[in-house]
Amino acid sequence: MLNIAVVGCGYWGPNHIRNFRTVPECRVTKVCDLDKKRLAHMQSLYPEIETSTDFDLLVSDPVVNALVVATSTSTHYPLAKKALAAGKHVLIEKPMASSVKQCRELLDLATRHRLTIMVGHTFVYSAPVRKIKQLIDAGELGEIRHISSSRLNLGLFQKDINVAWDLAPHDISIIDFFLGKDPIAVNCQGKAHVTPGIEDVTNMSLDFENGAFATIQSSWLHPNKTRIMAIVGSKKMAVYDDNEPLEKVKVYDKRVEVPPHYDTFADFHYSYHYGDMYAPHLSLYEPLKVEAQQFVECVRTGASPDSGGRHGLKVVQVLEAASRSLKKGGARIAIADDE
Repeated sequence: MLNIAVVGCGYWGPNHIRNFRTVPECRVTKVCDLDKKRLAHMQSLYPEIETSTDFDLLVSDPVVNALVVATSTSTHYPLAKKALAAGKHVLIEKPMASSVKQCRELLDLATRHRLTIMVGHTFVYSAPVRKIKQLIDAGELGEIRHISSSRLNLGLFQKDINVAWDLAPHDISIIDFFLGKDPIAVNCQGKAHVTPGIEDVTNMSLDFENGAFATIQSSWLHPNKTRIMAIVGSKKMAVYDDNEPLEKVKVYDKRVEVPPHYDTFADFHYSYHYGDMYAPHLSLYEPLKVEAQQFVECVRTGASPDSGGRHGLKVVQVLEAASRSLKKGGARIAIADDE
Protein backbone atom coordinates (compact mmCIF):
# COMPACT_ATOMS: atom_id res chain seq x y z
CA MET A 1 0.00 0.00 0.00
CA LEU A 2 1.41 3.36 -1.06
CA ASN A 3 0.85 6.13 1.49
CA ILE A 4 0.60 9.55 -0.19
CA ALA A 5 0.71 13.07 1.23
CA VAL A 6 -0.60 16.02 -0.78
CA VAL A 7 1.06 19.43 -0.38
CA GLY A 8 -1.15 22.35 -1.43
CA CYS A 9 -4.94 22.62 -1.13
CA GLY A 10 -5.57 25.35 -3.67
CA TYR A 11 -7.02 24.31 -7.05
CA TRP A 12 -5.20 21.10 -8.00
CA GLY A 13 -4.52 19.67 -4.54
CA PRO A 14 -8.16 18.72 -3.78
CA ASN A 15 -8.46 17.14 -7.23
CA HIS A 16 -5.41 14.99 -6.53
CA ILE A 17 -6.82 13.95 -3.16
CA ARG A 18 -10.13 12.94 -4.74
CA ASN A 19 -8.52 10.91 -7.52
CA PHE A 20 -5.83 9.17 -5.48
CA ARG A 21 -8.53 8.04 -3.05
CA THR A 22 -10.07 6.02 -5.90
CA VAL A 23 -6.85 4.09 -6.64
CA PRO A 24 -6.99 0.77 -4.73
CA GLU A 25 -3.22 0.41 -4.29
CA CYS A 26 -2.77 3.64 -2.35
CA ARG A 27 -4.27 5.88 0.30
CA VAL A 28 -3.98 9.59 1.04
CA THR A 29 -2.82 9.84 4.64
CA LYS A 30 -1.83 13.51 5.06
CA VAL A 31 -2.50 16.93 3.58
CA CYS A 32 -0.39 20.05 4.06
CA ASP A 33 -1.16 23.72 3.45
CA LEU A 34 -0.38 27.05 5.08
CA ASP A 35 -4.06 28.03 4.97
CA LYS A 36 -5.79 26.51 8.02
CA LYS A 37 -9.23 27.21 6.54
CA ARG A 38 -8.40 25.10 3.49
CA LEU A 39 -7.14 22.33 5.74
CA ALA A 40 -10.33 22.44 7.80
CA HIS A 41 -12.38 22.17 4.62
CA MET A 42 -10.36 19.14 3.45
CA GLN A 43 -10.81 17.42 6.81
CA SER A 44 -14.55 18.06 6.69
CA LEU A 45 -14.63 16.23 3.36
CA TYR A 46 -12.17 13.47 4.32
CA PRO A 47 -12.14 13.04 8.13
CA GLU A 48 -9.65 10.16 7.96
CA ILE A 49 -6.88 12.38 6.50
CA GLU A 50 -4.46 14.11 8.87
CA THR A 51 -3.74 17.79 8.20
CA SER A 52 -0.68 19.91 8.92
CA THR A 53 0.83 23.30 8.16
CA ASP A 54 4.37 21.92 8.62
CA PHE A 55 5.85 20.47 5.42
CA ASP A 56 8.89 19.10 7.28
CA LEU A 57 6.62 16.83 9.34
CA LEU A 58 5.37 15.18 6.15
CA VAL A 59 8.87 14.74 4.77
CA SER A 60 10.16 13.16 7.98
CA ASP A 61 7.16 10.84 8.41
CA PRO A 62 8.34 7.25 7.75
CA VAL A 63 4.77 6.19 6.91
CA VAL A 64 4.58 8.55 3.92
CA ASN A 65 6.04 6.98 0.75
CA ALA A 66 5.20 9.64 -1.83
CA LEU A 67 4.31 13.32 -2.06
CA VAL A 68 2.17 15.30 -4.47
CA VAL A 69 3.44 18.88 -4.81
CA ALA A 70 0.50 21.05 -5.92
CA THR A 71 1.76 24.48 -4.90
CA SER A 72 2.87 27.64 -6.75
CA THR A 73 5.57 27.20 -9.40
CA SER A 74 8.30 28.96 -7.41
CA THR A 75 7.97 26.39 -4.59
CA HIS A 76 8.09 23.24 -6.75
CA TYR A 77 11.86 22.91 -6.67
CA PRO A 78 12.57 23.37 -2.93
CA LEU A 79 9.65 21.17 -1.83
CA ALA A 80 10.39 18.40 -4.34
CA LYS A 81 14.09 18.51 -3.52
CA LYS A 82 13.40 18.01 0.19
CA ALA A 83 11.01 15.15 -0.53
CA LEU A 84 13.41 13.34 -2.87
CA ALA A 85 16.32 13.79 -0.47
CA ALA A 86 14.15 12.14 2.20
CA GLY A 87 13.50 9.14 -0.06
CA LYS A 88 9.94 10.01 -1.14
CA HIS A 89 8.56 9.49 -4.64
CA VAL A 90 7.26 12.77 -6.07
CA LEU A 91 4.49 13.94 -8.39
CA ILE A 92 4.94 17.66 -9.18
CA GLU A 93 2.35 19.87 -10.81
CA LYS A 94 3.41 21.61 -14.02
CA PRO A 95 5.78 23.21 -14.74
CA MET A 96 8.31 20.93 -13.09
CA ALA A 97 10.46 23.81 -11.76
CA SER A 98 11.44 27.40 -12.50
CA SER A 99 14.60 26.60 -14.47
CA VAL A 100 16.37 23.87 -16.41
CA LYS A 101 19.08 23.75 -13.76
CA GLN A 102 16.51 23.02 -11.05
CA CYS A 103 14.88 20.30 -13.17
CA ARG A 104 18.22 18.60 -13.71
CA GLU A 105 18.95 18.65 -9.96
CA LEU A 106 15.61 16.99 -9.24
CA LEU A 107 16.22 14.38 -11.94
CA ASP A 108 19.67 13.61 -10.56
CA LEU A 109 18.27 13.23 -7.04
CA ALA A 110 15.52 10.89 -8.22
CA THR A 111 18.03 8.79 -10.19
CA ARG A 112 20.48 8.52 -7.31
CA HIS A 113 17.79 7.46 -4.86
CA ARG A 114 15.97 5.27 -7.43
CA LEU A 115 12.75 7.21 -6.98
CA THR A 116 9.87 7.96 -9.33
CA ILE A 117 9.51 11.59 -10.35
CA MET A 118 6.47 12.56 -12.40
CA VAL A 119 5.14 15.90 -13.66
CA GLY A 120 1.42 16.67 -13.79
CA HIS A 121 1.04 17.23 -17.52
CA THR A 122 -2.52 16.00 -17.29
CA PHE A 123 -3.50 16.34 -20.95
CA VAL A 124 -1.01 13.61 -21.88
CA TYR A 125 -3.43 11.22 -20.11
CA SER A 126 -6.63 12.52 -21.74
CA ALA A 127 -8.66 10.42 -24.17
CA PRO A 128 -8.56 12.93 -27.08
CA VAL A 129 -4.77 13.36 -26.90
CA ARG A 130 -4.20 9.61 -26.65
CA LYS A 131 -6.51 8.98 -29.61
CA ILE A 132 -4.57 11.45 -31.78
CA LYS A 133 -1.31 9.84 -30.64
CA GLN A 134 -2.69 6.49 -31.83
CA LEU A 135 -3.56 8.00 -35.22
CA ILE A 136 -0.07 9.50 -35.57
CA ASP A 137 1.69 6.28 -34.56
CA ALA A 138 -0.49 4.27 -36.97
CA GLY A 139 0.53 6.59 -39.81
CA GLU A 140 -3.02 7.67 -40.57
CA LEU A 141 -2.12 11.37 -40.63
CA GLY A 142 1.14 10.80 -42.46
CA GLU A 143 4.22 12.87 -41.67
CA ILE A 144 3.34 15.66 -39.24
CA ARG A 145 4.15 18.99 -40.82
CA HIS A 146 2.57 21.59 -38.56
CA ILE A 147 0.77 21.84 -35.24
CA SER A 148 -1.03 25.02 -34.21
CA SER A 149 -2.50 25.50 -30.75
CA SER A 150 -4.56 28.24 -29.09
CA ARG A 151 -5.19 28.30 -25.34
CA LEU A 152 -7.02 31.53 -24.54
CA ASN A 153 -9.32 32.89 -21.82
CA LEU A 154 -9.94 35.90 -19.58
CA GLY A 155 -7.61 35.34 -16.60
CA LEU A 156 -6.67 33.84 -14.25
CA PHE A 157 -3.83 36.30 -13.86
CA GLN A 158 -0.76 34.95 -12.06
CA LYS A 159 1.70 36.98 -10.00
CA ASP A 160 4.86 34.86 -10.22
CA ILE A 161 4.80 33.58 -13.84
CA ASN A 162 3.69 34.93 -17.22
CA VAL A 163 1.01 33.42 -19.45
CA ALA A 164 3.54 31.31 -21.38
CA TRP A 165 4.71 29.57 -18.19
CA ASP A 166 1.09 29.23 -17.03
CA LEU A 167 -0.72 27.94 -20.13
CA ALA A 168 1.86 26.87 -22.73
CA PRO A 169 3.18 23.88 -20.69
CA HIS A 170 -0.04 22.07 -21.63
CA ASP A 171 0.54 22.58 -25.35
CA ILE A 172 4.29 21.94 -25.24
CA SER A 173 3.75 18.66 -23.38
CA ILE A 174 1.07 17.54 -25.85
CA ILE A 175 3.27 18.40 -28.85
CA ASP A 176 6.20 16.54 -27.28
CA PHE A 177 3.93 13.54 -26.67
CA PHE A 178 2.71 13.60 -30.29
CA LEU A 179 6.07 14.04 -32.03
CA GLY A 180 8.49 12.33 -29.66
CA LYS A 181 11.15 14.75 -30.91
CA ASP A 182 12.86 17.68 -29.21
CA PRO A 183 12.47 21.16 -30.74
CA ILE A 184 15.73 22.76 -31.79
CA ALA A 185 14.72 26.44 -31.55
CA VAL A 186 11.98 28.74 -30.32
CA ASN A 187 10.74 32.24 -31.08
CA CYS A 188 8.42 34.03 -28.67
CA GLN A 189 6.81 37.45 -28.61
CA GLY A 190 4.40 38.87 -26.06
CA LYS A 191 3.08 41.88 -24.18
CA ALA A 192 2.27 42.76 -20.57
CA HIS A 193 -0.94 44.79 -20.62
CA VAL A 194 -2.18 44.40 -17.04
CA THR A 195 0.74 43.61 -14.71
CA PRO A 196 4.06 45.27 -15.59
CA GLY A 197 6.73 42.71 -16.47
CA ILE A 198 4.35 39.74 -16.63
CA GLU A 199 3.22 39.00 -20.20
CA ASP A 200 -0.47 38.18 -20.48
CA VAL A 201 -0.39 37.44 -24.24
CA THR A 202 2.33 35.42 -26.01
CA ASN A 203 2.89 33.79 -29.40
CA MET A 204 5.46 31.01 -29.52
CA SER A 205 6.84 29.03 -32.46
CA LEU A 206 8.92 25.85 -32.34
CA ASP A 207 11.23 24.42 -34.99
CA PHE A 208 12.08 20.73 -35.24
CA GLU A 209 14.98 19.02 -37.04
CA ASN A 210 12.70 17.00 -39.31
CA GLY A 211 11.08 20.18 -40.63
CA ALA A 212 8.00 20.08 -38.42
CA PHE A 213 6.79 23.42 -37.08
CA ALA A 214 4.51 24.27 -34.16
CA THR A 215 2.85 27.49 -33.04
CA ILE A 216 1.37 28.16 -29.60
CA GLN A 217 -0.86 31.14 -28.77
CA SER A 218 -1.48 31.81 -25.07
CA SER A 219 -3.60 34.56 -23.55
CA TRP A 220 -5.23 35.70 -20.31
CA LEU A 221 -6.85 38.55 -22.27
CA HIS A 222 -9.45 36.90 -24.48
CA PRO A 223 -13.24 37.22 -24.35
CA ASN A 224 -13.89 33.51 -24.88
CA LYS A 225 -12.32 30.34 -23.56
CA THR A 226 -10.54 28.66 -26.46
CA ARG A 227 -8.79 25.28 -26.30
CA ILE A 228 -8.11 24.14 -29.86
CA MET A 229 -5.23 22.39 -31.61
CA ALA A 230 -4.82 21.49 -35.31
CA ILE A 231 -2.44 18.71 -36.35
CA VAL A 232 -1.56 18.89 -40.05
CA GLY A 233 -0.14 15.76 -41.63
CA SER A 234 0.92 14.89 -45.17
CA LYS A 235 -2.10 12.55 -45.53
CA LYS A 236 -4.80 13.87 -43.22
CA MET A 237 -5.45 16.57 -40.64
CA ALA A 238 -6.93 16.40 -37.16
CA VAL A 239 -8.52 19.04 -34.95
CA TYR A 240 -8.72 18.69 -31.18
CA ASP A 241 -11.23 21.05 -29.57
CA ASP A 242 -11.33 20.49 -25.82
CA ASN A 243 -14.39 22.73 -25.47
CA GLU A 244 -16.50 20.32 -27.53
CA PRO A 245 -18.69 18.24 -25.20
CA LEU A 246 -18.52 15.01 -27.25
CA GLU A 247 -16.74 15.23 -30.62
CA LYS A 248 -13.47 16.55 -29.25
CA VAL A 249 -11.41 15.05 -32.09
CA LYS A 250 -12.25 15.39 -35.78
CA VAL A 251 -10.18 13.86 -38.56
CA TYR A 252 -10.27 15.51 -41.98
CA ASP A 253 -9.27 13.65 -45.14
CA LYS A 254 -7.67 16.77 -46.59
CA ARG A 255 -4.24 17.38 -48.03
CA VAL A 256 -2.32 19.20 -50.72
CA GLU A 257 -0.01 17.38 -53.11
CA VAL A 258 2.85 18.84 -55.15
CA PRO A 259 3.54 17.18 -58.54
CA PRO A 260 6.89 15.34 -58.42
CA HIS A 261 7.99 16.43 -61.90
CA TYR A 262 7.12 19.28 -64.24
CA ASP A 263 8.86 20.86 -67.23
CA THR A 264 7.35 24.32 -67.27
CA PHE A 265 5.52 26.56 -64.84
CA ALA A 266 2.34 25.93 -66.83
CA ASP A 267 2.62 22.23 -66.01
CA PHE A 268 2.88 22.94 -62.29
CA HIS A 269 -0.39 22.50 -60.44
CA TYR A 270 -1.06 21.81 -56.79
CA SER A 271 -3.49 18.99 -56.22
CA TYR A 272 -5.99 19.59 -53.42
CA HIS A 273 -7.70 16.59 -51.92
CA TYR A 274 -11.00 17.05 -50.08
CA GLY A 275 -12.41 13.92 -48.48
CA ASP A 276 -14.68 13.04 -45.61
CA MET A 277 -14.54 14.09 -41.98
CA TYR A 278 -15.15 11.72 -39.10
CA ALA A 279 -15.10 11.99 -35.32
CA PRO A 280 -13.55 8.88 -33.73
CA HIS A 281 -15.31 7.41 -30.71
CA LEU A 282 -13.76 8.44 -27.41
CA SER A 283 -14.31 6.74 -24.08
CA LEU A 284 -14.13 9.88 -21.96
CA TYR A 285 -12.69 9.66 -18.45
CA GLU A 286 -10.99 11.97 -15.98
CA PRO A 287 -7.34 12.28 -17.07
CA LEU A 288 -6.19 13.05 -13.53
CA LYS A 289 -7.39 9.62 -12.41
CA VAL A 290 -5.32 7.91 -15.13
CA GLU A 291 -2.36 10.07 -14.10
CA ALA A 292 -2.78 8.98 -10.48
CA GLN A 293 -3.05 5.32 -11.49
CA GLN A 294 0.10 5.53 -13.59
CA PHE A 295 2.04 7.24 -10.80
CA VAL A 296 1.17 4.46 -8.37
CA GLU A 297 2.00 1.80 -10.97
CA CYS A 298 5.37 3.38 -11.77
CA VAL A 299 6.27 3.60 -8.09
CA ARG A 300 5.33 -0.08 -7.72
CA THR A 301 7.16 -1.38 -10.81
CA GLY A 302 9.90 1.18 -11.43
CA ALA A 303 8.56 1.94 -14.92
CA SER A 304 8.91 5.39 -16.49
CA PRO A 305 5.78 7.60 -16.54
CA ASP A 306 4.52 9.13 -19.79
CA SER A 307 5.11 12.53 -18.16
CA GLY A 308 8.23 11.65 -16.22
CA GLY A 309 11.00 13.96 -15.14
CA ARG A 310 12.67 14.05 -18.56
CA HIS A 311 9.38 15.02 -20.17
CA GLY A 312 9.02 17.81 -17.60
CA LEU A 313 12.59 18.92 -18.27
CA LYS A 314 11.91 19.23 -22.01
CA VAL A 315 8.94 21.51 -21.33
CA VAL A 316 10.99 23.79 -19.07
CA GLN A 317 13.81 23.87 -21.65
CA VAL A 318 11.34 25.31 -24.15
CA LEU A 319 9.89 27.77 -21.62
CA GLU A 320 13.32 28.99 -20.55
CA ALA A 321 14.38 29.53 -24.18
CA ALA A 322 11.05 31.28 -24.85
CA SER A 323 11.73 33.65 -21.95
CA ARG A 324 15.09 34.58 -23.47
CA SER A 325 13.39 35.13 -26.82
CA LEU A 326 10.80 37.40 -25.19
CA LYS A 327 13.54 39.57 -23.72
CA LYS A 328 15.16 39.84 -27.16
CA GLY A 329 11.98 40.88 -28.94
CA GLY A 330 11.17 37.49 -30.41
CA ALA A 331 14.67 36.49 -31.56
CA ARG A 332 15.27 32.85 -32.52
CA ILE A 333 16.81 31.01 -29.56
CA ALA A 334 18.42 27.60 -29.87
CA ILE A 335 17.21 25.04 -27.35
CA ALA A 336 20.43 23.51 -26.07
CA ASP A 337 20.56 20.07 -24.47
CA ASP A 338 23.89 19.74 -22.72
CA GLU A 339 23.32 16.17 -21.57
